[in-house]
Amino acid sequence: MSFIELSLYEVTKYFLTPVLLLIIAMFIYAFFILGGFLMELGQRALANSKQQAYPNRLDDYRRQTENCGIEDLELFILKQLEPLRIISRAAPMLGLVATMIPMGPALLSLTEGNSHNVSENLVVAFSAVITALLAAAITFVVLTVRRRWLLSELRACQLTSVPENLDV
Repeated sequence: MSFIELSLYEVTKYFLTPVLLLIIAMFIYAFFILGGFLMELGQRALANSKQQAYPNRLDDYRRQTENCGIEDLELFILKQLEPLRIISRAAPMLGLVATMIPMGPALLSLTEGNSHNVSENLVVAFSAVITALLAAAITFVVLTVRRRWLLSELRACQLTSVPENLDV
């Protein structure tokens, strides 16, 4: 291998541990978020079965913030959903990175006939991508449903903030 190729190979080896740690953190976060989501889903179902309205977080935010308009509420929604969106998009990319980094040593071991090293590297590669895809899938589902809930709450806020005596 040339100096450039060898240098690039050496540099990429050092990214495996940070990428794996990020994937693990995203996976733990995804399950934490899933637990909160399931709790909220249960609370919404319970409120629905009792024909009660689930508390509107946007109304609470609007009451706590001075001069809060619809644009401020939209920004609040984006802030609430941003971590879910980032993880649902970044986790698959990091999974791919964590798959490709061990593939180099696995292929080198394959040419040397060292099947033990090949299997060790492939286990890391496939475990990382599966974990990352699970984190992405969980956060994407939660993101999608929460976005609908928050947009419904925004619509309710818009309806309650319209003046009653409009001359049309």
